[in-house]
Amino acid sequence: MTTDEDELYDADEDPYALALRPGREPVYLRLADGRRIRMPVHRWHELPTAADKTVLERCIGPVLDVGCGPGRMCRALLSRGVFALGVDITPRAVALTTTLGGLALCRSVFDRLPAERGWQTVLLIDGNIGIGGDPRGLLRRCGSLVAPTGRLVVEVDPDDVEEQFAARFEDLHGRSGPYFPWARLGRPALHRIAADLALSVTDQWGYGHRRFHALGRADSASGPRR
Repeated sequence: MTTDEDELYDADEDPYALALRPGREPVYLRLADGRRIRMPVHRWHELPTAADKTVLERCIGPVLDVGCGPGRMCRALLSRGVFALGVDITPRAVALTTTLGGLALCRSVFDRLPAERGWQTVLLIDGNIGIGGDPRGLLRRCGSLVAPTGRLVVEVDPDDVEEQFAARFEDLHGRSGPYFPWARLGRPALHRIAADLALSVTDQWGYGHRRFHALGRADSASGPRR
């Protein structure tokens, strides 16, 4: 017997695509230098955690969720009456988001997107500051998407780290996908890059081991609203 959910997946998909299926085994980020970082795939499929809720309560619509995965954040925002759109380059992620009632586009954040310079909140959480392996370029691009009175909400690494590297997804059985550029960024590096891009830190908070920052345009007279 197959279900609509089963039809979203192929048996030979790479570890990241398989991680998008609830109940899969752990998936890791394998760095080219041999290091391995466990990805929080369990969190992608669950209801928003207490830490996630601290982000949701700071979101003002419309919201763009960059690298939305299965769409737990944008779906939660829609349930709160806040318009939210997810963006992800993986067709399986977009299919799962929409199947579960969310809105998402299969597109890179660096492609042309709807309502550029009109988003009040742009989310970069779950390590998505690493997208493209160039946090400076990613923040510059996201800054061009947000409205003058809007903000970026960024989750950073809890450690004081700034590194760019090649990585690939790997499962417990050693199956892996192709290498891709990725990055890790901690608080000091985020503050420095934000200042270089004329973005100001308007809020910062933590919950458990997770750390979040809100960035607004430094030249905005009114600043982001709470």
